Amino acid sequence: MPEEVKGMKNVTVFGAGNGGVTAAYHFAREGYRVCICDVPAFPVQIAHIAACGGISAAKEAHGCSMMLDGFAPVELATCDMKAAMEFSQLYVIVCPSFAQEIFFAQMIPHLKDGSVIVTMPANYAGLVFTEMLRKAGKADLAVHFVDTISIPWACRLLSPGVTSIMGLKTFLPLSIYPTDESGATEQKIRDLLPIPVEILKNPLVAGLENINFGGHPLMTTINIGLLENFGGNFNYYKDCCSPATAKAAAKMDLERLAVGKALGFTLRTELEAMNALYGMKEESVYDFNRKSVSHGKIGSAPNSAKARYISEDVPYVLVPCYELAKLCGVDTPLIRACITLASAYNEENYFESGRTLLAMGLSDLSAEEIKRKFSE
Repeated sequence: MPEEVKGMKNVTVFGAGNGGVTAAYHFAREGYRVCICDVPAFPVQIAHIAACGGISAAKEAHGCSMMLDGFAPVELATCDMKAAMEFSQLYVIVCPSFAQEIFFAQMIPHLKDGSVIVTMPANYAGLVFTEMLRKAGKADLAVHFVDTISIPWACRLLSPGVTSIMGLKTFLPLSIYPTDESGATEQKIRDLLPIPVEILKNPLVAGLENINFGGHPLMTTINIGLLENFGGNFNYYKDCCSPATAKAAAKMDLERLAVGKALGFTLRTELEAMNALYGMKEESVYDFNRKSVSHGKIGSAPNSAKARYISEDVPYVLVPCYELAKLCGVDTPLIRACITLASAYNEENYFESGRTLLAMGLSDLSAEEIKRKFSE
């Protein structure tokens, strides 16, 4: 590993999309020596960042003022996995959920004891990675997985190497798995992340608390005609959330809460989470989406059923919840309907291809065994 400069720490970010580039920028801005890595199939951002020596954040975009504008240097921008892994033992994966396993499979040969892997948002990634290590014969590696429920930023890339930061959450809930009694992993994460953190009980809670649970997959699924016919040229949060869709989202949220309760977890409602994370006090999801300043700056929307609000959030957010619900005997008609519709839209059976209990290494456990496993 490259020697850390006195007074500075190293971090490697995997993924050079909206969240990954913004993460690399903010970590560097906060004083970290940063490596950003992506797979060779997506070299554009990496090449531009390497050529410029860093990442820029815009002061203004789409006629709105942005946050944290400026330039931050990046020590290494690469598509070389070995070099990225040697740069640090603190890794942050910020990519679509379907790419998480692709990155981690390439990381496994280079992992060492003491590594910390942060996934934003995780969607149960820590459990999936633990199972991947077991299958690779490396279950004894002393590594910790940090699963966050979201990313800290509301952000969009404007051009290669240039991000725009519309808003910042007030805090970020996350889990650490396995539990680190020494507190060393928690301290590393508190030092790294630019906002306060809240430690959740386990990665199941972190997955069930994903802030996108209803707002993305349900709202996109029931607005698909508008989204496809108008090319996403409007504000998603204001224009796709009506009083009726907000009621449906609230009903679906009750199903998620029931799954959590069956497993012994007390979860925030989606409205409580959104208000807390963005420092607001709205009385309905509809009011939140109409009044959120951060979300109001996003002048675009998904334009097809292949957009990540369906192709990622349905298989990786809704399907795990549905599988846990079945195991616990909890009826989830709205979650099931949303998965069924999305599967029809994209001609893919998300019930089978989504993030299942099998992928998380939990398929052989009963509901009671899962409760015991994650209450220890």
